[in-house]
Amino acid sequence: MRFDILRLPLVGRLLRWRRGRLALQLPLALAALLLVLDGFTGPQQASRNLATVAPWVHFRGVVVLALLLAGNLVCMSCPFTLPRTLAKRWSGGGRRFPRRLRNKWLAIASLFLLFVAYEALDLWASPLLTAWLIIAYFVASFVLELLFSESAFCKYVCPLGTFNFVYSTASPTQIGVRSPDLCRTCVGRECVNGSYRPAPLVRLDAIPGGQRAVKHGPDGTLGCGTLLFPPQMTGNLDCTLCLDCARACPHDNVGLFVRQPGRELFQPEAWPKRWDVSLLVIILAFMGLTNAFGMVPPVYDLQRALAQMLGIRSDWVLIGLIFLVGGVLLPIGLALLAGWLAQTFTAARHPYDLRQTVAAFAPAFVPLGFGIWIAHYSFHFLIAPLTIIPVIQEFLGQPGDWLKFSGTPDLTAIGLLQLLALLAGFLGSLLLANRAAARLYRRQAMPGLLPWALLLLALAFAAAIVFSLPMEMRGSVLFD
Repeated sequence: MRFDILRLPLVGRLLRWRRGRLALQLPLALAALLLVLDGFTGPQQASRNLATVAPWVHFRGVVVLALLLAGNLVCMSCPFTLPRTLAKRWSGGGRRFPRRLRNKWLAIASLFLLFVAYEALDLWASPLLTAWLIIAYFVASFVLELLFSESAFCKYVCPLGTFNFVYSTASPTQIGVRSPDLCRTCVGRECVNGSYRPAPLVRLDAIPGGQRAVKHGPDGTLGCGTLLFPPQMTGNLDCTLCLDCARACPHDNVGLFVRQPGRELFQPEAWPKRWDVSLLVIILAFMGLTNAFGMVPPVYDLQRALAQMLGIRSDWVLIGLIFLVGGVLLPIGLALLAGWLAQTFTAARHPYDLRQTVAAFAPAFVPLGFGIWIAHYSFHFLIAPLTIIPVIQEFLGQPGDWLKFSGTPDLTAIGLLQLLALLAGFLGSLLLANRAAARLYRRQAMPGLLPWALLLLALAFAAAIVFSLPMEMRGSVLFD
């Protein structure tokens, strides 16, 4: 029997409550407004302003911790979708997002642009620009909710949501249904379509055991913003964990179930055999390495060398070139090469095309990619985890007690944690790659696995080298 979190007495009741998500969003919305306020009016020193310390130092560590322990709690409580109901009421529903854009290519582009802007504009060091970025998130989310019937910003654009979608596939929770038979007889599909109507409506649903009155009206729920149908969900991709499906279901048949962490990664049917999804997973792992490389000394030597060799003076172009090659072109090229070599080594008997081959091995990059991001974000989070306290004190007009809440950390312990994260990620990825090779190639699994195993090893080794180098302690102040 699967354990349903929504059946818990207090937590479950809060999450099922019609305003349950609002109760989670409002505190974060208030926090976002305070960040914007401090970003515009507070000190423009990064280490003493909430707008830079909270999102770039502490929030990122909370994101990976939440994904690892509980699931996509960040999207569940995301304040940027707070005006969603208002936008839907104004628009009357909107139209579908353009068919050609219903993929992950926009998400890949937004990730690339965010990482380039983060480095080129020194967002981590600019409270003012970070405040404008928060405002841009609110505006973009509201406008897309206003124009389109689905939550296009969350599903196709948002870089943070895309990160959460990919790594929530390793999380220990997932939306599901208690009785698939009940879903087959459901007439309204409220989990997807919602129960919100401008005018009240009562309908009778024929369900096993009789008929049930179903109420729609102004107090109803909008339903799934990313158009996922719970009985057909095989994983967490595209699920914001908003629980609107559970609140909208008139038969109380949708639950939030606990599962074995990483189970989804071992289920081929949970992964679309599409280039955009497969390459997104692989690119995100390499982006983690490229992002960390942008904070160690060799990146400046590389920038100087590129500037002299190509005659480039623009930081935007130099940083964009590094991220384009290291975070996009290199992973795509290496993935295609590994897929082609696997096909070549297992030729004739297993006629899988290149797209199928890359799609089969793409989930193997989730554990290692997640390990790289954990190693990176844990450094910034643990280097001075309590420095946000004096920042809050100064924001409230009090003297910041910096000596008490900051100090030199145990860098050896942090380095060991980073190494363990990389090692655990690599072993998990190798296990998944081995499973994929055995499933595709059976007796020829070893030659089919070899190119992918070498690629994963090279990525893990490169990450270990990068994290062994001195890294910039961005947004943190330490006192001995």
